[in-house]
Amino acid sequence: MQLQQTATQVLRGFLMGSADIVPGVSGGTVALVLGIYGRLVAAIRSVVAAMASLARADLPEAGRRLRAVPWVWLLALLGGVGAAILLLAALLERLLEQHPEPMAGLFFGLIVGAVVISWRLVRRVTWSSLVLTGLVAAAFFLLLGLQESTHAEGTELATRPWWAFFLAGAVAICAMILPGISGSFILLMLGMYTEVLGAVDDRNLPVLLAFLAGAAVGLASFSTLLSWLLEHYHDTVLAVLIGLMLGSLRILWPWPDGLESTTLGLPDGGPVLLPLALAAVGLLAVLGVEAVGERRGVSAPPRRG
Repeated sequence: MQLQQTATQVLRGFLMGSADIVPGVSGGTVALVLGIYGRLVAAIRSVVAAMASLARADLPEAGRRLRAVPWVWLLALLGGVGAAILLLAALLERLLEQHPEPMAGLFFGLIVGAVVISWRLVRRVTWSSLVLTGLVAAAFFLLLGLQESTHAEGTELATRPWWAFFLAGAVAICAMILPGISGSFILLMLGMYTEVLGAVDDRNLPVLLAFLAGAAVGLASFSTLLSWLLEHYHDTVLAVLIGLMLGSLRILWPWPDGLESTTLGLPDGGPVLLPLALAAVGLLAVLGVEAVGERRGVSAPPRRG
């Protein structure tokens, strides 16, 4: 029975990991659909609290909190996430290299779907939140235009220094506890998405360890702050996130070079219908995941209407 439960948890982790490497679909969203989101957040908070107790040299309290962590459950889940990333990163990297416009179209639809879901999570729409979303979207759209390329040209290898992977991991991990945004989306914004994919595919252990160390530090440092912000400034945080997602669509516009460029253009001899069709598929996929969660009656953050 225990083996079956562990295998089920690994499968859940694999589904979450598969979602984590696709911008716009977060592992947290999949956890919500699977009905394990609340337990996952509680386990993460228990680990962070235990680490904080260790830092204060409060060993009895740290031991008590560590014993409260469902380690078999959590490690099986994380094992599934890691397996999905290792197995699927190479495939996704090849698709991005060989079919940049269609893949950009798919991601475009995924992000639009995430925007729709995030907008529905806003509890009370005000003019100030609308203005904030618009300003953030415009500012980020223009900021992205300052760089023509999102990664080193002609390569999918890890070309950035180790500290860039550390910082990327620290920031991207915060998406685990933010509704409507994924870690892969954060990496896209930072221009580190293909870099991390390349590092995973090439088993570049030094930079991967730097990325994981950054993720651990980021989770420990920001989880409490982000939870507090969402509790006290829920709609403001969502307004900023929605603005960032809207602004990031500049990267995901399929033409002329997919994710490799922030330059905007019209189709010029390349595929047109396929990127548009995949954008629709991406949008429907994200909305479908949410609909499945609603039909299952899984608890979700409060929403309007």
